[in-house]
Amino acid sequence: MEIQYVVINFLILVGILVLFGRKTVIGIFKTRREKIDRDLDWAEEVENTPPPVPEEAVLEEEDLNGKNGAAQERALASAKVAQMQSFGDRECREIHRKMIEKTKTKFYQVMKEQVKEVFSKEPYLGRMQALGEAQIDEILSRIELTPGDMTYLKYHDVLYVTLTSAFPLKQDLVRKVDEATTKLLARVGGKTSLWVREDPELIGGLRLRIGDTVYDYTVAEELYHYEKSISRAPITTDEPVEEVLSEFLEKAENFQPKIHVYQLGRVMQVSDGICWMDGLADIMYGEVVEFDCGERGMVLDIQPDRIGCVIFGEYENIESGSRVRRVGRIASVPVGDALLGRVVDAIGNPVDGEGYIYASEKRPIECHAPAILDRAPVSRPLHTGIKAIDSLVPIGRGQRELIIGDRQTGKTAIALDAIINQKGKNTVCIYVAIGQKDTTVAEIKDKLQQNGAMEYTTIVSANASGSAATQYIAPFSGTAMAEYFMYSGRDVLIIYDDLSKHAVAYRELSLLLHRPSGREAYPGDIFYLHSRLLERSAQLSEEMGGGSITALPIIETLAGDISAYIPTNVISITDGQIFLESELFLEGQRPAINVGLSVSRVGGAAQTKLMKQMSASLRTRLAQYRELADFTQFGTDMDEDTKRILDSGARLMEALKQGRFRPLEDWKQALLLFAVSEGYAENVPLEGMSQFEEELFAFFEKARGSLVETLKTGKKADGALLDEIRTALGEFTKRS
Repeated sequence: MEIQYVVINFLILVGILVLFGRKTVIGIFKTRREKIDRDLDWAEEVENTPPPVPEEAVLEEEDLNGKNGAAQERALASAKVAQMQSFGDRECREIHRKMIEKTKTKFYQVMKEQVKEVFSKEPYLGRMQALGEAQIDEILSRIELTPGDMTYLKYHDVLYVTLTSAFPLKQDLVRKVDEATTKLLARVGGKTSLWVREDPELIGGLRLRIGDTVYDYTVAEELYHYEKSISRAPITTDEPVEEVLSEFLEKAENFQPKIHVYQLGRVMQVSDGICWMDGLADIMYGEVVEFDCGERGMVLDIQPDRIGCVIFGEYENIESGSRVRRVGRIASVPVGDALLGRVVDAIGNPVDGEGYIYASEKRPIECHAPAILDRAPVSRPLHTGIKAIDSLVPIGRGQRELIIGDRQTGKTAIALDAIINQKGKNTVCIYVAIGQKDTTVAEIKDKLQQNGAMEYTTIVSANASGSAATQYIAPFSGTAMAEYFMYSGRDVLIIYDDLSKHAVAYRELSLLLHRPSGREAYPGDIFYLHSRLLERSAQLSEEMGGGSITALPIIETLAGDISAYIPTNVISITDGQIFLESELFLEGQRPAINVGLSVSRVGGAAQTKLMKQMSASLRTRLAQYRELADFTQFGTDMDEDTKRILDSGARLMEALKQGRFRPLEDWKQALLLFAVSEGYAENVPLEGMSQFEEELFAFFEKARGSLVETLKTGKKADGALLDEIRTALGEFTKRS
């Protein structure tokens, strides 16, 4: 009956607060709300004002010394508007979003101060004090010893217990807590040391801490969770202040106190994005923690006497001795179709200035790779649209094909062409930019938009100015997003650009965490780092839905040294590599693929039967050409057979050249290679090969429509079909 009486009293208290406190709350918010609304109006004016304006209108603050009061403020505002108009739409949207987020933070601070003021007066003060006994009974019914507490008692005789309240407690309540905790620890042979404190910041209610575990039954904790819900929720109206205020009053009407159980630790040391903590004895590797300042981090090192954590945000805001709490989940990112067409950071927050992402699900950034029995053989081709790749080093769905080469040899260009070629093929694409400049990522997004590829693509950006922690988790976050689609039965293409920078970021984190260094200062588990990442790409069996993740990791070499530590590691993990050579690139052979060092371990299984048939002898002929070209470059006397091989090889190399953002359909590639291999281009000068290619495709599409439809099926060409192709090619060469 006492508990029911207390609950009824509390509901009456909430009703009084809602009925009689609404006007008071609104009145207190009025002045601040007007200021916030003015800020939002100004931001909206900036976003909607058409750019540009003359540079003369951009005023510097020091030029306004002669102005004062409202006139000076208006002049400064005009100058800021003019400056912002020089940015693009994306920058304006980002500034507008940041202003709204700042507005929500200010509003929450005002709301918290108002709640403190309301609960510090009668009749609320007496009602909150009356809740103490009921809260203690409920807390004591929930307390238990954690494995961390039991471990602590093995090395120490006493476990500290702290009872904190917003108001002075009666001695009989304190005695009840002491007896209950003493009885709890007596079961394992431990003793307690009870400390009683008062903290007005709790506003109302009680907080009991046993070791690292906190049983929180306070108004301050409810406000903490409400603040988190505000920060996560998007603003859906033009009057965000009214929206948040209305939501707060609605929650006050239905407010029900409850216990929040969490663990607290203490910051020992912070430096260079790494935080060392003690406490949190039950925490797990990869779990998220939150600091008093609001920044978050992820546990990467667990030692007997301390815990190492990497910080996602600004570590300068964290102070030694401050509290840190477990969030209660492994590091995870939002997933789903809502992320398509967006640019997000390493933890899934939008960075493109296009608003909130309505993602209904999350996945942990690290999880187990599919088991062997859950996989199926790689047998379906993933066409990149690049002639030199689809014919020589074909890629299958579920394969991991490494793109490797020196800087500025076209590695990213190949990846982007592969993404563009997936248009209309029901393949989701994820591009992970590791250590790239913001301008580079913006250019990539623009190129994909121009080619209609962003609608099925997500860009995960861990920029060069960000911390090593975000660069470390970015590829794992991108893979988690890809796994959502794979386990839904869909096909995914994921690009890691590039894993060299990822390895450097992990080396930095490992050295800061005082892990022993190995070869080239990389930690000993650098191979395991990339293997557990790339092993998550697979072709699932039909029983598992039949989805797939095809991975194209990128590695940058120095002076073509593919035998370096990181390149050899990733080569041994993947199913083949596409090696781009600087010399070929400078000669104008683009893509600059070295046929001798490039290989696909899946091979013909990832090709259509038509392409496999047409490119069967291509690798041998190109290798023979390269060998003869190197051998005869210093000589002048050549027999007719050698000249013929060199001439044919030169035309094949010219036919394999391809411009950026111009992927070709599979049947076009097969037709071109057949035409050049069979000698139908022998009278075409090398500089005219691109024109020959365009005219060939145009002729077949216009004059041989039925034959083109047959070629599109990808079936192997029998004798009759080959004769028909040769007849059409003979007619084309006569006309041209």
